[in-house]
Amino acid sequence: MNRTPRKQAETVPEHAPALPSTASAEERRAALYLVLAAIPEGKVIAYGELAMLAGLGRAARWVGRTLSQLPEDTRLPWHRVLGAGGRLSLPAGSVPGAEQRARLRSEGLTINNERVDMRRHGWRPHEPADTLE
Repeated sequence: MNRTPRKQAETVPEHAPALPSTASAEERRAALYLVLAAIPEGKVIAYGELAMLAGLGRAARWVGRTLSQLPEDTRLPWHRVLGAGGRLSLPAGSVPGAEQRARLRSEGLTINNERVDMRRHGWRPHEPADTLE
């Protein structure tokens, strides 16, 4: 059994300092995209948690709207962002919903009752980055 610690690709603070109320929409999107890009494969995060980590406060709905406007060819891992409690918020019968489910499954996540187990697959960047396998 390999006991070599794995390190996280990027370290993100538990909560980024809140962006000033004068922050432009571009600055808010940049902060969001920076944290979104750091979510590792096989991990997920809730919209509200992503907003807090990006310093956006309680802007879960804004995060959702912003992610829905990403270009189709984006390389950002939008599919790793879920509703509260691991709930899949994109409809199962929709093209984006089917794509999200397929991408999550391809990363090894299990979907039960339209939810992903956040205790098992939730991204917690503020926990120690080293894990033993």
